[in-house]
Amino acid sequence: MPSELDGKIDATLAEVIGPGGSVQIERDEKGRAIVANFPATLPMLFDAFCALYGSTEAVIAEGERLTFAALDEAATRLAHALVGSFGIVKGDRVAIAMRNCPAWIVSYMAVLKAGGIAVLVNGWWQTEELRHGLALTEPRLVICDAARARRAEATGLDVPTVSLPVERPIEEALAPMFERGVSGPLPEVRPEDDATILFTSGSTGLSKGALSTHRAATTGVYAYAVGLLTLLGILAKDGRPPASPPKTLVNVPLFHVTGEIPVLLNSFVIGRTMVLMAKWDPGEALRLIAEEKITYFVGVPTMSLELMQHPDREKYDLSSLTDIAAGGAARPVAHVKRLQESFRGAQPALGYGLTETNAVGCSNYWQNYADKPASSGRSHAPFVEIAILDDDDRHLAAGERGEIAIRSAANFHRYWRDPAATEAAFTADDYFRTGDIGYLDEDNYLFIVDRKKDIIIRGGENISCQEVEAAIYAHPAVSEASVFGVPDERLGEVPAAVLYSESDEALSAEAVRDFLAQRVARFKIPAHIWVHRDPLPKLGTGKIDKLTLREGYRKALTEAV
Repeated sequence: MPSELDGKIDATLAEVIGPGGSVQIERDEKGRAIVANFPATLPMLFDAFCALYGSTEAVIAEGERLTFAALDEAATRLAHALVGSFGIVKGDRVAIAMRNCPAWIVSYMAVLKAGGIAVLVNGWWQTEELRHGLALTEPRLVICDAARARRAEATGLDVPTVSLPVERPIEEALAPMFERGVSGPLPEVRPEDDATILFTSGSTGLSKGALSTHRAATTGVYAYAVGLLTLLGILAKDGRPPASPPKTLVNVPLFHVTGEIPVLLNSFVIGRTMVLMAKWDPGEALRLIAEEKITYFVGVPTMSLELMQHPDREKYDLSSLTDIAAGGAARPVAHVKRLQESFRGAQPALGYGLTETNAVGCSNYWQNYADKPASSGRSHAPFVEIAILDDDDRHLAAGERGEIAIRSAANFHRYWRDPAATEAAFTADDYFRTGDIGYLDEDNYLFIVDRKKDIIIRGGENISCQEVEAAIYAHPAVSEASVFGVPDERLGEVPAAVLYSESDEALSAEAVRDFLAQRVARFKIPAHIWVHRDPLPKLGTGKIDKLTLREGYRKALTEAV
């Protein structure tokens, strides 16, 4: 039975998108919902909302405070330089490889204004991963900070790179981009033009590049904006207007879809100040929340857990927080009640979306989340349709388990240079196959129970088991390897590996970790490594019996606690 809050959400949403509402909904050629009266491209979005909120502080970072107007002006100048000095033309890929900083945001805006495709490089990648990403997308230019510039150089690829001193104020940080002093005209950008490539780890090992159009990216943003407008409408009716202007702590990486869509781009739409963290530190996060009067916090569940557990939490006034959201991984049910007790003025929330859906999918808010803490919530209406599919892509009824599929105008366009993976990702009726297993209850709340993909989600980071196995197999003493996820209270799950060596060479867990540290990002290195004296168990097909290994070692870890 729908909850009281469900009724309020549905009634207020009808006002927001109905006749006379602030958001006008139309249907595209495939019948999917899009916003008709908001900008349909990212350059138009930047210009429109930076003008609307011009004097509002947009970014606070390392002592610098930039308004939306200043951000847009810097991005426009940089876009002209990209065209004139670097010869970027419409459709060129430009990679951005930096930590969170104002220069990341300005570079992202400028690439899109110049008609380029912004390639969002995972800032944690090591040399081999970076080589794959750059070789796949072949960017005309890489804009990076000093640390990523060194990694880019180590790839050996002939890609023009500009290193920015991102720790400096924005004018100094961008100075290397303006040294040539040539300005060029900006092209017309259309909704159907390609806008972004984000990298996603799947079951096939190497990261794929998910290509999205401007229409898809903006639809993803507006799905979140409409959800916020709906909740704000409920607060207004209840006589509880929120703080103005709102402020969010940007503690997730901007190269992630969560950082890009619901955090960065949505902040433009709602005039929300972004307080940037260069890297995650729970103590520093507490200080910034108190000092800057942060109203909205979102991160992987691990982050909110670390805020709750931090010994200095009681030293800070955190009363400005009104919402603590999570995404990227499942939040343990026990954490929901603990969140409510730890942050009594803040409401918990959970979101579910993927890189390929531009972060849209479902959200579970406030009391609904407390009542159904195991659920990812209802779909982002009216933009998202959720289906549960059997192996023949037939839609299943409520309560039946199958693969979760999402249909939306926010869905990505295709995998870059991978038509086979693109075709496999979509059903004939335009649903994206998520690889997650779940069901819808009688109130259309989604419950995720398993994954079809051979991936691990470590604190919100997707890790391909196959990729880590391939890296382990490069070790000359490894004969067999199996990588899988095991539960972890702080991170949800972590990678574990079982190895077998038939050589006489001693194989230790530490030696394998040291070997992997040069080949994969640190978060992909197995937290647990076991070395077998005998060959690993096999299925009748000859494949390693990963299920038996995983269940056995998961049980052993549980019993050891």
